Amino acid sequence: MLFPADFLTRLEYLSIISKRVFRGQLLAQRRTMQMGAGIEFSDHREYNSGDDLRYLDWNIYARHGDLLLKRFQEEQDLHVYLMLDCSRSMSFGTPSKFDLARQLVAALAYIALADLDRVAVIAYANGVCAELPITRGKARILPFMKFLEELPTSGDETNLEKAVQGLLHRGARTGLAVVVSDLFDEHGFQKGLDQLRHRRFDAHVIQLHDPKEADPALLGDAELIDIESESVRRVTITERNLKLYKQLFTDHQAAVRAYCCTYNLGCTQAPSVVRFDDLIMKMMRESGG
Repeated sequence: MLFPADFLTRLEYLSIISKRVFRGQLLAQRRTMQMGAGIEFSDHREYNSGDDLRYLDWNIYARHGDLLLKRFQEEQDLHVYLMLDCSRSMSFGTPSKFDLARQLVAALAYIALADLDRVAVIAYANGVCAELPITRGKARILPFMKFLEELPTSGDETNLEKAVQGLLHRGARTGLAVVVSDLFDEHGFQKGLDQLRHRRFDAHVIQLHDPKEADPALLGDAELIDIESESVRRVTITERNLKLYKQLFTDHQAAVRAYCCTYNLGCTQAPSVVRFDDLIMKMMRESGG
């Protein structure tokens, strides 16, 4: 069952915990600290040479002789775009990568909706396949769950670049983009992430894999089926072939980490056998908990 009976209870717990420990890159605050007039006073900070004297707290200076500047919070409506890979490669595994991906998207949507952010889901394979338009309000989680539950895997290839182009052509406002995928993209996952960066989106990558993809127990004659194109190839797998495959898999994982590190993007990599809430908690800790 994709969403068990206690799913919403677990989401509410994650939402509460996120408010305590997690205001980093994954779901950044809607509020930004600004000097001068704002909607809500926040705190003070020490005066530094060159600061605008108009924002000095003269009352504190008169009483204590301390040079402190007023800081205010200005409310900003964060747009969160959850980009879910629904290509056929995501259906691999038991449980499938796609099941965990959909649970993660539902959890992230709930946390953002509970924080009064605006959230959209973009399902993609070779471009955008389906979408749940931008919306807000915690009560909207039920349509999100229904949308995700009914969403199939589809397409004969994965093209993140084309999906991002589809998102941009829809006039998406700059915000946070979370890509949930195995990143098996023959066109190069970098191209899609490049576009998000160039359009000044904050991006976080969640890369999932099945343990058998990392360490397949295959030797001898085998019939390999490309799960996306459904092409069939008969091969003889030797220990040398298997070693080469494992190295390619490891290199791909490392390339994702290196790209995200180079461009300061959030990056979470995990096998598809982990619980969705354990993975969310791990992301919270890594993002500033």
